[in-house]
Amino acid sequence: MIPVQGYQGRKVAVLGLGRSGMTAAKALREGGAVPIVWDDGQAGREAAEGAGFDLVDLTKTGAFDDVAALIVSPGIPHLYPKPHPVIAAAWDAGVPVDNDIGLFFRSYATQDWDSFDVVPRVVAVTGSNGKSTTSALIHHILVENGKSAQLAGNIGRGVLDIEPGHDGDVVVLELSSYQTDLARAMTPDIAVLTNLSADHLDRHAGPGGYFAAKRRLFAEGGPDRAIIGVDEDEGRYLANQLGSDLADDRVIRVSAGRKLDQGGWTVFARKGFLSEYRKGRQVGSIDLRGIAGLPGAHNHQNACAAYAVCRSLGLGPRGIESAMRSYPGLPHRSQVIAERDGVTFVNDSKATNVDSAAKALAAFKKVRWICGGLQKDGGLDGLHHALGSVVKAYVIGREAEAFARDLPGVEAAICTTMSAAVTQAAAEADAGEIVLLAPAAASFDQYDSFEKRGDDFVSCVDAVLQA
Repeated sequence: MIPVQGYQGRKVAVLGLGRSGMTAAKALREGGAVPIVWDDGQAGREAAEGAGFDLVDLTKTGAFDDVAALIVSPGIPHLYPKPHPVIAAAWDAGVPVDNDIGLFFRSYATQDWDSFDVVPRVVAVTGSNGKSTTSALIHHILVENGKSAQLAGNIGRGVLDIEPGHDGDVVVLELSSYQTDLARAMTPDIAVLTNLSADHLDRHAGPGGYFAAKRRLFAEGGPDRAIIGVDEDEGRYLANQLGSDLADDRVIRVSAGRKLDQGGWTVFARKGFLSEYRKGRQVGSIDLRGIAGLPGAHNHQNACAAYAVCRSLGLGPRGIESAMRSYPGLPHRSQVIAERDGVTFVNDSKATNVDSAAKALAAFKKVRWICGGLQKDGGLDGLHHALGSVVKAYVIGREAEAFARDLPGVEAAICTTMSAAVTQAAAEADAGEIVLLAPAAASFDQYDSFEKRGDDFVSCVDAVLQA
């Protein structure tokens, strides 16, 4: 655990007692602070009380008397669509509002580092899609090449739950916009933006607020090196702002389709081949086509970003390539779970928005597509261009009929349940086709999380194959 520094003997309030909130409370206590905690749900309060924390109703008048800071869990809105009442009360009381990411960056470095030959470094990865795979792939490559590395944030362990930094250690953090938007301190050594597409627009009051939340990691974090996906205008804008010119190798531009050979340090993938260029000359390449854990152009973009990070950390191309070939992939992200009679079943339950679903569809040629759920703002227009690979759609969710009506030119079966969709898709699929779960929607109309939805898909596939 990382003991939180700077609050010894002072009272710190924690709002939200899920994984990050409880870990923050423990790390504050470990660092000598006096945490007081609150959760809107009874279960969270009971868990905290059982762990020995003082429950204080932060909605009550005077709750912020003598409080040094309020630490907020990422799922709690702090500005849009409207501030949580406790956060508004902290503002009125002049109490600084922060989150566990801010606590981590102010607490990770210690005096012990003065004796290290190589000080620990932090890699922070954000973006709309691919940040989990990119983070996990970076961690895998480092470990396979004998480096000490820890994986945390939105993936793996909570940021304050990791081990204190060791000589030469690398911490790889996956950070969502909810986390970057509020953290008062962010000082990564390397920061990554994978890509940007419409997501969480209600939480950020539109695409501008969403991009601004991601941009904070770079503009306020001041990383030594920024690795930027430039396949969208926002990425090109950010790369332009951070670099003095194309030759400035503090910025590495990354693309999953564009040849970037105009100058500077770039990594891009075209037709399944990754290329690294410096000053207009190719200095490294990897054939990504046979890497089972990284199928499709969207994963090739993730590979480019991970490659750029690992090159920045001093690894050679061959060591990176060897580690990529042993990368197993992540559950619920283009995860091949079974194959029978030439039909492959792929779980991409993490494809919760139209952009990620479109990329999943583009990775395959003949798709029996299981889709549907709780639609996000903007509808399905953003994936219409990717429907050419769809043989037939099998729509789940409470609003399956409405979802199916927004799939022009696609034959669609209204299945509603996962079991019905998998059963019908498997029965109709021919050899060479893919039964793909890529919902293009949130899961909350039927499941607690995308993980639960993916697990149900896996269970339904197992049942069909064993029948």
